[in-house]
Amino acid sequence: MTARHLKTALTCAAAVSLALAAVPSAQAVDGPAPDPRNRQAMRDMATAMAVTAKYADEREALKDGYVPHGQACMTNPFGAGAMGYHYVKEAYWGSLDPSRPTALLYSTEKDRHGRRKLQTVEWMSTDRDQDLKTTDDRPSMFGLPFDGPMPGHWAGMPKHYDLHLWAYKDNPAGRFHNWNTALTCPKGSTSAAHPH
Repeated sequence: MTARHLKTALTCAAAVSLALAAVPSAQAVDGPAPDPRNRQAMRDMATAMAVTAKYADEREALKDGYVPHGQACMTNPFGAGAMGYHYVKEAYWGSLDPSRPTALLYSTEKDRHGRRKLQTVEWMSTDRDQDLKTTDDRPSMFGLPFDGPMPGHWAGMPKHYDLHLWAYKDNPAGRFHNWNTALTCPKGSTSAAHPH
């Protein structure tokens, strides 16, 4: 086993361990959290983290078809926090499979090698009737409802629902909150508003 494969295997094992211990109690985490007694939710979280651990290396995401969506760092126009940079795989739009997130969100800063760090995985699903007032088609995953519906964040993006899992970066607002209140976009970068 090469050093790279060993590192990937260890990262995946760590991700699974973290997912299984992710939520010791619903009261211990700010914001929504899956019930730790929900075995399917815990298995699905472990799957999501194990499958996406390899994307810690931004190059792996690009190789697997995740494409940076514009040059915008998404920042919260209504308060504190940011999301970072979205890398989207259009083939996974509408996925409710924990192993196939629609987007990977990368850090607002680059490391010493000029690469961004994976922080979040996100699932997105189109709002069937494109009416922001109805929610009868709201999906769920990990025993949690998706956020939304909300307007699209970029040209051509439909009204939709989404769910974030801050699998690789602590979020003071909670593991499933869409905005990370500890993050800001870099000064001088173009910021895009995420309306929800």
